[in-house]
Amino acid sequence: MHRSAATSFQRYLFSHQNQIQLAKHVTKPCDVFLNHRGIDTKRTIVSLLYDYLSRLNLRPFMDNKNMKPGDKLFDKIDSAIRGCKVGVAVFSPRYCDSYFCLHELAMFMESNKKVIPIFCDIKPSQLQVVDNGQCDVEKLRRFRLALEQAKNTAGLTFNSSEGNLADVVANAANCVINSLIEIDDQKHSMSPNAPFRL
Repeated sequence: MHRSAATSFQRYLFSHQNQIQLAKHVTKPCDVFLNHRGIDTKRTIVSLLYDYLSRLNLRPFMDNKNMKPGDKLFDKIDSAIRGCKVGVAVFSPRYCDSYFCLHELAMFMESNKKVIPIFCDIKPSQLQVVDNGQCDVEKLRRFRLALEQAKNTAGLTFNSSEGNLADVVANAANCVINSLIEIDDQKHSMSPNAPFRL
């Protein structure tokens, strides 16, 4: 499965060579936004996935790789989410402790972005937004709704004590690649100049 997705993606890149050449000269939004709790997964699965996708000439967004000193945190992150095509939400044991993680997830869901969940060392049923008194009622409602939507989305699972990190990174990259191809095909088929297909 891994090789076939990579081969398909290479064909996709070559068929869109002019667009890729133009992209080198124009700053474009990221292709995929990596939503994660840094303390749990930044140095493992998320960094490996970022590097893997970068080697495929995709534009992943990860806060410590894409932000520069002086960038306004919410402006940069919110803009990256609005501009991305796909989101990867890496759920971990302390994910729901992070206001930023939940804010990003709510933005994905509210903008109807495709989100690929990775449940890392946690089951979907274990994820809960807890009222710690730091969020108002409306934000809690948004966060809970977004989390429920993500928990009811097919995703990948990874148990760090038993699983192979390389496998989950490759599988996640394949999911991202296939999603980007699917989104591009849908966009192309909806274009008024697209040829009619049977």
